[in-house]
Amino acid sequence: MRKPTRLGSRSAEAQDEILIQGIRVPCALGVTAAERKMSRPVLIDLEMGLGLERAGETDRLSDTVDYGAVYDVIQDVAKQREYRLVESLGEDISEAILQRFPVETITITIRKFAPLAGPVDQTGVRLRRSRVS
Repeated sequence: MRKPTRLGSRSAEAQDEILIQGIRVPCALGVTAAERKMSRPVLIDLEMGLGLERAGETDRLSDTVDYGAVYDVIQDVAKQREYRLVESLGEDISEAILQRFPVETITITIRKFAPLAGPVDQTGVRLRRSRVS
């Protein structure tokens, strides 16, 4: 079966993105030892920038990023050690993804639930990182 001719293509300036949102993983995270001992879940959203045109044409997983493999990396990083800061967790996850997958950029948002004694639902950080050429 012949594929139809594509009328559009990705511009040089545009970057495609894979989104994975609402990842919940337990993590020993907190400034105090008591917080870290509780190992509560964090909420993670990812935006991974890369070219997806080939995957769109071939319909093959090998031409894109396997979401399950990304989840496994996040889970492994979150459980490998205790973290005092959400920023440190974000740096480690970003670095692991850039090392293991063919993504050019990553934006990661990490939220911590009920982080303060007051009426605050979540706090968090958003980090943007790019592959070093």
